[in-house]
Amino acid sequence: MKHLLLLVAIQQQRSLTRVAEQMATSQPAVTQALAELESLFGAALFTRSSRGMAPTALGALVLTRAQTLLADLDHWALDIAAVAQQRAAHLQVGVIPFLPGRMLAQAIDRTRLQGRRTTVTLHEATSDQLLARLRTHELDCVIGRTSAILDMDGLRHTVLYAQTPQLVAHRRLAARLGRRPLAWAELAELDWVLGPRNTPMREQITDFFLRAGVEPPPPYVESLSAKVIGELVAANERAVSIVPADIAQELVRIAGVAIVPHAFNWQLPPITLFQRKAGAQYAELQHFVEALQQACANLAGTNP
Repeated sequence: MKHLLLLVAIQQQRSLTRVAEQMATSQPAVTQALAELESLFGAALFTRSSRGMAPTALGALVLTRAQTLLADLDHWALDIAAVAQQRAAHLQVGVIPFLPGRMLAQAIDRTRLQGRRTTVTLHEATSDQLLARLRTHELDCVIGRTSAILDMDGLRHTVLYAQTPQLVAHRRLAARLGRRPLAWAELAELDWVLGPRNTPMREQITDFFLRAGVEPPPPYVESLSAKVIGELVAANERAVSIVPADIAQELVRIAGVAIVPHAFNWQLPPITLFQRKAGAQYAELQHFVEALQQACANLAGTNP
């Protein structure tokens, strides 16, 4: 464990002096520990230069494995603590922002073993960021969105349900827009609140404007938070956004936006469960997966 922590600390600090300070030990002790490791592997793990220490090709490989092992040990400790407190286990689940809260709540609530609750930590980010953490074993699974640009090496995926896009706006603006067919050139002049570039939803919206022959509007605010998007749209009489229909329904309730009653002839990339191909899947994670699939089936059945 100490050697694994040492490797990661050297990568982060790039200086044995700073590593010794961080680990509350002496520099000679850190130097000796690194020498022991390099002797074990039979080659240098780091190179030294005026810019600090950098991993060699072998060092980079060892660091990848070290980070994975440390993540597994962290999860192991959380699982043991959960069982000691009469809970089944602790799950680390990655989620993208535009997921309905009731679906996640149902899935978590259904994940019970013998009357003991499985505890869950939710990590919110974009699909590509979450999948990188899934590969390093920081996460047990990811609920994200499929995309052609995602690296799927070493992963398996299961489509959970499809989301349709919905235009949301300030209530007075939505009433005006709902009285006539949508004009994309007119929509482009409004104040758009959108997710960041290179996210699947943002790319879909950009593509739709381009196919309509209209230059995509620059958003006046970019945000990954559905709640923030809802609050911004509800407060600005010129504000609009496109979000999944199930999220739009939540924002009507919690933020006071209005849904513009127009249907689009395209769908968003489906909500998908991602897991690692390699490695054992323990029972608590499988229970969560089954509960998630049931919650998504219920959600799909209630959406138009």
